[in-house]
Amino acid sequence: MKAIQVKQTGGPEQMQWVDVPKPQPGPKEALVKIAASGVNFIDIYFRMGVYKADLPLMLGSEAAGIVEAVGAEVTDVRPGDRVAYAMTRGSYAEYAVVPAWQLVKVPDHMDLKSAAAAMLQGMTAHYLTHSIFPLKPGQTCLVHAAAGGAGRLIVQMAKMRGARVLGTTSTEAKAELARQAGIDEVILYTQQDFETEVKRLTGGQGVDVVYDSVGAPTCMQGLNCLRPRGMMVLFGQSGGKVPPLDPAILNTKGSLFLTRPSLAHYCATRDELLWRAGDVLQWVASGKVKLAIERIYPLAEAAQAHRDLESRATAGKLLLVPEGA
Repeated sequence: MKAIQVKQTGGPEQMQWVDVPKPQPGPKEALVKIAASGVNFIDIYFRMGVYKADLPLMLGSEAAGIVEAVGAEVTDVRPGDRVAYAMTRGSYAEYAVVPAWQLVKVPDHMDLKSAAAAMLQGMTAHYLTHSIFPLKPGQTCLVHAAAGGAGRLIVQMAKMRGARVLGTTSTEAKAELARQAGIDEVILYTQQDFETEVKRLTGGQGVDVVYDSVGAPTCMQGLNCLRPRGMMVLFGQSGGKVPPLDPAILNTKGSLFLTRPSLAHYCATRDELLWRAGDVLQWVASGKVKLAIERIYPLAEAAQAHRDLESRATAGKLLLVPEGA
């Protein structure tokens, strides 16, 4: 089968279009014929070696497709099922072997490209707004990169929970995308100091929670945007790794909370996975939550998808599709 493989960490040029053996499912695993694979910053982190993995490595952490075969002891899915998954690396390929417990069935009236686009960012938005800091009416959050794929989903789910949502974007065009998602206030960080604007928009009180996927450029200043006992949720580092900090800073800035979560820890069981994925897929299928698929690339052009994502030139979800899928 065809796949994208990285034999040496580095730039997009390290992503090689190769032939590899078609995998076979072991016990408690399923073989999925990939219809579409999502492109995410975590794939870039693995490609660059920021996140460690044995080489050669296969990229891609979410996909949707059709179950082709199952191993022994598999009862959750069967051949022919339309499924989606996240959290298992290796989706930049025509086929992938996935632990069966991680597969969720796609609603009948939902296409597989939408399912692939919804899983990782959708479940991330879900655990951020429903579990790490379960938003309530009357609370206010700040969402960095509010026009991005994850950002727009966080905005929509935060509004579903009754929160007031502030967000940062780089351009007016991206600000309009955030407004279409239902955001209350947009801060153009290229023209305005976001800390000053947050203080102005909250009457000097600060927000209850900051959802930060950017990292180094925003995290420390974001602490100044929180109310006393507020929470900084650092769930990505697209702008670079945050330097070490003295925990005493959290005290001096108002007894703040800081967490650096990952999706795997908030989908640790099948029941939790089915809750999050079930909500997300049903909301997308019904139109309650709107996806923004910006570009679809042939699988062989995965390196270009990475270049586009890293350039900040995109605002919606990027997908890879194997030939003939």
